[in-house]
Amino acid sequence: MTAYRAVFDAEVTFSNGGGLQAQGFRVDLPGPDATPALIGELFVTSLDLLMTETVTVHDVRIIEEQHKGTRGGPSDPRH
Repeated sequence: MTAYRAVFDAEVTFSNGGGLQAQGFRVDLPGPDATPALIGELFVTSLDLLMTETVTVHDVRIIEEQHKGTRGGPSDPRH
């Protein structure tokens, strides 16, 4: 079975102030047609970020790659 991951850059703002940026981050995907909204949700969940106000992902590339166990992703046994 083919597995997919997203490679992307992201910006997060927090409701209590501050922010976070990531470059070249990867998350496991359920399929090749994942939306930016889903990728952002997986990103926030994988890092267990609290009080997230906004998340923006860009420069998204979907690649064929084995899942690595992204928390909250398709291979997470708790999902």
